Amino acid sequence: MLARWLPAAINTRPAEWSRAAIGMALGTLFSIWVCAQVFGPEVALHLLGPLGASAVLLFAVSSGALAQPWSIVGSYLCASVVALLVARVLGRSLGSACLAAGMALILMCWLRCLHPPSGGLAMTLVLADPASIALGWLEVGPVMLGAGTLLLTALAYNNLTRTRYPKGASEPALVLETRPREVDPKITAVDLEQALAQMEQFFDVTPTELEQLIHIAEDHARRRSIGEVLAERV
Repeated sequence: MLARWLPAAINTRPAEWSRAAIGMALGTLFSIWVCAQVFGPEVALHLLGPLGASAVLLFAVSSGALAQPWSIVGSYLCASVVALLVARVLGRSLGSACLAAGMALILMCWLRCLHPPSGGLAMTLVLADPASIALGWLEVGPVMLGAGTLLLTALAYNNLTRTRYPKGASEPALVLETRPREVDPKITAVDLEQALAQMEQFFDVTPTELEQLIHIAEDHARRRSIGEVLAERV
């Protein structure tokens, strides 16, 4: 029981930590600076928390589904529209802020753009500062400007530092067997941990979870193969 509370080992080197940290700092700073030039420092600094949280995903775990371009653009748009609508109808209170975050979560799941910092963004926009409240519906502008600037920075920085972003759908590898396979080794958590260490990138999943996922997929594939054989016989 206590072992479940212990943090999983990080399969990346300090060089990758430094790369992600520098990118996060530069990306957040640049996005806030650009937003401040257009909408003023008070409005820009009000978005510092959500943008900083998004920067962690975009630069540290850029391979994850939650850090892809549509996730940040779609989620920020959903959160801003929902938050402004709730604030206009129900007022600006703690209850309204929590309701806006929940409604934004449902909309993000439906549109397949789940991005955790956007939940905080929805609360931030409902409980906004006077300068942001004065913008009204135009508050969507600084939100999307900050998100777009951060995304463009992540695209440039990650690829310049040899980290492919965004992640596209991987193509299945072509395997040519020249001889019958005599051994079918089972993939273990140790194998997956070594593979993750070799890739030298952050992945938001533990080797044990990957091992469990692979074994479940193997079981489904085995059942499908048996079903196809039985169907052919019938």
